Amino acid sequence: MTTTSKYASIAEEVLRGVGGKDNVRSLSHCATRLRFVLVDPSRADKATAESTSGVITVVEAGGQFQVVIGNTVGHVYEAVVAQGVDGVGGGSSAGPLSRVIDLVTSIFLPFLWTLAAAGLLKALLAVAVKISPGFGTTSTYAIWFAAADAVFQFLPILLAVTAAKRFKANQFTAIVIACALVYSATVAVMPGAHGESVTLQAFAQGGGKLTFLGIPVVMANYLSAVVPAILAVYFQSHVERVAERVLPATVRNFGTPLITLALVVPVSFLAIGPVSTWAGDSLASGVGDLWGLSPWAAGTVLGGLWQVLVVFGLHWAFIPIAFQQLATTGHTDLAGALFAPVLAQAAATFAVFLRTRDRDLKVVAGPAALSGFLAGVTEPAIYGVTLRLKRPFVFACVGGAVGGGIATAGGSAATSFVLPGAITLTSTLNAGSFALQLIGCAVSMVIAFALTLLIGFKDLPAVGGTAGTADETSGGAVSDAGTATLTAPVAGKVVALAEVPDQVFASGAMGSGLAVIPSEGKVYAPLSGTLVSVMPHAFGIRGDSGVEVLVHIGLNTVELQGRGFAPIVTQGQRVNAGDLLTEVDLQVLSDAGYDPITVLIVTDQGGHTAVVPAITGDDVQARKAALDLVG
Repeated sequence: MTTTSKYASIAEEVLRGVGGKDNVRSLSHCATRLRFVLVDPSRADKATAESTSGVITVVEAGGQFQVVIGNTVGHVYEAVVAQGVDGVGGGSSAGPLSRVIDLVTSIFLPFLWTLAAAGLLKALLAVAVKISPGFGTTSTYAIWFAAADAVFQFLPILLAVTAAKRFKANQFTAIVIACALVYSATVAVMPGAHGESVTLQAFAQGGGKLTFLGIPVVMANYLSAVVPAILAVYFQSHVERVAERVLPATVRNFGTPLITLALVVPVSFLAIGPVSTWAGDSLASGVGDLWGLSPWAAGTVLGGLWQVLVVFGLHWAFIPIAFQQLATTGHTDLAGALFAPVLAQAAATFAVFLRTRDRDLKVVAGPAALSGFLAGVTEPAIYGVTLRLKRPFVFACVGGAVGGGIATAGGSAATSFVLPGAITLTSTLNAGSFALQLIGCAVSMVIAFALTLLIGFKDLPAVGGTAGTADETSGGAVSDAGTATLTAPVAGKVVALAEVPDQVFASGAMGSGLAVIPSEGKVYAPLSGTLVSVMPHAFGIRGDSGVEVLVHIGLNTVELQGRGFAPIVTQGQRVNAGDLLTEVDLQVLSDAGYDPITVLIVTDQGGHTAVVPAITGDDVQARKAALDLVG
């Protein structure tokens, strides 16, 4: 049996145990568990799910049917989703801002790289026209421009697909609704002033009066529009639920989409579209007006704070604003300030690469700097390098603030949606001063690079040896051929695993280990190895000798959706024993009512026969010996 078919087999048995996919209201997963919310919990067969090969145990808690898988939970989750179950985000405890950001990411993220690629193609075409103006009149240019611009013109259709998945609406009906919106600006169906056929939009702009059943229709431009399509699909989802409840089964299959289209499309033209377009245009205009008061000040603030927003995931909130500005004005002022902070982060990371003596950090810093510089993707640089060292991150923010202010002082803006980076700078060629944009980026990189290289940073301490050996004081891992030592991931009071108020951990079903009530929020790797799973609240590590462990921070903290956690590592990354994995705001966990107890579990003993405590006393210091694997 292949690995893929193994996960598919587990998924089938688990779905049988939860009462079938029709009994699944929502599904999410954390570091070890599939978390089902069921339509009818009485239909679930816990024994069937629990007896499935590959399932450790099943827990029913907090209104969820939790199937404990272990470190391969991500693969099983994908197999369950492939069976036709929609995977959605987890907790309900997130605040309004977190829910908005989660909504934006779930709708835009599936096609973000396609948008970025199309934006890059538009930027490259702009360069080509600058070099050879005649190229802009050729059919070759027109075909390439169609490839680059189509995704932006027909953006409502893409949004409808992902919004339908988010709101659990029929995706094909959603596509038709979005097509109706863009149809109004692309297909001629109304008589023009000279007998020719014109689009609904052109008819309205030419003075024609549009009505629906006698009600006046205010026609807006729905090409490139963001908010109207999302709200229309949200309305669709509610109409469909009502229709499916009231229609008899004999007509439901065609009756539901019939009623939905007949109702949602007119309401979208009459109310949803005009109101949301007005709101979106007002927002874009408001941002533009505020920007116009002092472009350099706005660019300085956004340039200095952008990477901080990335750390907390708040940068997603700006994406709809950028798209609305592009649709309304043809350019986005926000993007003008973002190239400098991104390139500054890359420059600071490159300086770390040159200065650090830590071999593993060099391995991370080199590719991370290149990724940030060329592609504008700074997460590897932030989490893997600069934020770990603190000073380089601050230096990059300083450089971003100065460079962002210089760039926006010249009115620089992007004329297409791109991920800010060196190869997409050409998107700012035709809006504002391109020269000041280049100067701002250069200054930002010089500041970040020079401060990091000259003032420096506290380098990572040497942890462990090249062969995976280390003593207790260095936070180390394997001590001799027959014994492996795991260090404590956090400092605090030691608690026996059996006393952890969670049935799965306390029963030992996932493996032997211990727990610590943390006294501080820094969490470290207990051994050297590769991160096989990374979530804000949990980390799975496969050691060099085959030992696998799980570090799980808090109980049910997956519901916080990352709030209060600042992980600095990524899946697939190598860590040494004692490396910082994440920083946790314990006050956030406490205020939200979550137990912060941190569990260290040996999920695979790697050939060792026993796991025994290495702690004498009730308290333990982080990176000191905690567990011995013997035999």
